[in-house]
Amino acid sequence: MPILALLTLVVMVIALIDAITRRDDQVKHMPKFVWVFFIVLLPLIGSILWFTIGREYEQRTAPLTFGDPRRWQRQPDPSPAPAPRDARTTEQQIADLEREMHLADLEEQVRRRRAEGGA
Repeated sequence: MPILALLTLVVMVIALIDAITRRDDQVKHMPKFVWVFFIVLLPLIGSILWFTIGREYEQRTAPLTFGDPRRWQRQPDPSPAPAPRDARTTEQQIADLEREMHLADLEEQVRRRRAEGGA
């Protein structure tokens, strides 16, 4: 009997962690807080229902095997990465350099004024 209670507790904890960490668009049929309440109220039945009908599973186009290199590939980042310095146009590079020179001049003026004011 204690093994069944321990198994129920483990399944409930796993279901709670899974339900809480899911995004709202990955939860089906009821809001997330209702699923959490249901899992806590009826641990075994709620956990089984969560894993069978409550969460959305990813759809794979082809099954992955253990040694499949796709398993270790990262998903592409949807946000565009900044262009490397060499990929920018010459005009963009010149504008960046002019901005850097202007900032360096302003920093030099600040240093000079601080030195004059402190003397």
